[in-house]
Amino acid sequence: MEVVFDNYSISPIHAKDAWRLCDLMVSNSDRFKDYFPETLKENLTPTLSELFVAKKVKEFSNKEEFLFTIKENTNRTIIGLIYVKELQKRKGQGELAYCIGYEYAKRGLMTKIVARTIKWCFNESNLDTLQIIVNATNIASRKVAEKNSFIWKKTNPKAFQLSNGNFVDMELYELYKEGTA
Repeated sequence: MEVVFDNYSISPIHAKDAWRLCDLMVSNSDRFKDYFPETLKENLTPTLSELFVAKKVKEFSNKEEFLFTIKENTNRTIIGLIYVKELQKRKGQGELAYCIGYEYAKRGLMTKIVARTIKWCFNESNLDTLQIIVNATNIASRKVAEKNSFIWKKTNPKAFQLSNGNFVDMELYELYKEGTA
């Protein structure tokens, strides 16, 4: 998937993204520490980012997991990520996970990005069901799911541990490819 809209683009992760990814993660570490802790930990230095990107490029190539970068086109800065992960190919199911930098939040961008990713998942990657699992208190992410027609399925109590040690409830949303529900 290579999508350009407004002044932004969505494209598969590639080797040249390591430094820019490191910049995104480090400059937004407070924002990502609770909900993208592993991605943050693996991108705290340029060297770690190079290793992370190499692994994600290989996983993409092997169709094990798909990581897309979201870039601002003027200066090619990575402003966010969207994963298609937890692939269960026999069930035709995957999970979307996404993050965006402080500077680009609250503009409706992630809603548009998720919409374009849904089309790719249903039309190109043979998925029939998509899930979004979000912290119950993350209203913005819940709105992204709801604006893209995901249906709330259930609350998973105390399913995720934050960096401060507290456990939080996670909300499960699902979307089905037309004609498969």
